[in-house]
Amino acid sequence: MQLEPIASSRARPGRWSQAWAFVVLSALAALPASAQTLDRITQSGSIRLGYLVDALPFTARTEAGDVEGYGAALCAHIAEQVRTELELGELRVEWVPVTVDDRESAVRDGRVDLLCSPMNVTLTRRSAVSFSIPVFLGGTSAVLRETAPAQLRNVLSGAQPIRPVWRGSPAKTLLQRQRFAVVSGTTTESWIAERRSTFHIDAEVLKVPDFPTALEALADGRVDVVFGERALIVEAMHELGRRDFTMLDRLFTHEQAGLALPRDDSDFRSVVDAALSRLYRTEAFAELYIRWFGDMSETTRTFFDQNALPE
Repeated sequence: MQLEPIASSRARPGRWSQAWAFVVLSALAALPASAQTLDRITQSGSIRLGYLVDALPFTARTEAGDVEGYGAALCAHIAEQVRTELELGELRVEWVPVTVDDRESAVRDGRVDLLCSPMNVTLTRRSAVSFSIPVFLGGTSAVLRETAPAQLRNVLSGAQPIRPVWRGSPAKTLLQRQRFAVVSGTTTESWIAERRSTFHIDAEVLKVPDFPTALEALADGRVDVVFGERALIVEAMHELGRRDFTMLDRLFTHEQAGLALPRDDSDFRSVVDAALSRLYRTEAFAELYIRWFGDMSETTRTFFDQNALPE
């Protein structure tokens, strides 16, 4: 049996070049888009920042078409650090609007490099995207009217011992007389139901469809306290322009919100986390936070100090 000779690359240069190019391109196509974020930014000279268009104080689009908010400012700072890290003379920032429903897929599919509207970090979300170090301290908080009795404020803020708050008198008696509001279908609804059952508190609970409705009920005196996710309450208060409410510094549950970015891209995440960590240590950051949230408590200051990564 006569064997046919194997053609060398010299003998058939065209076919081998085409075959090799096909292999290389196929391999590159098989790589996740997230693994090439910094390379793509370098080649294109642009960074794509996703944002929710109506989510102040985190992100929003102005009538002039600009993007503003706490999250937008963080991302603008990160973009500048990316430009410096990659030694680019100029870096174009492309603001890409997303919705609540497609924001994760926008990151996962590579339509945006970084999502500037913070999201609470959960295990489910981490299966689809990665997150920066925390940029906001979230969790279940309580909002009262500015004119709320000092005793109620002290009980809910934890100024009085925990035991009398839930199990003893007069704190328990005080809470029995209050009317609470929660948004239906949220984790806060199940949290407060559990607390009422565990500590035998029979306070009235008004279930509403959203936080603006809850705050309106608080304003007109139908309820005394609104419980809910801190980030969403802050957003609703900003939207309604309410200055006559007090959000307690105490968090009854704790959640951390971060900026979503592609999974499996440690190089890009390192740049993002370094930019945030260095920013947290500056007075400019405190000014930024106060601009959008009105106050930076000692608890909040400690939160950012603890989450800033050391050099």
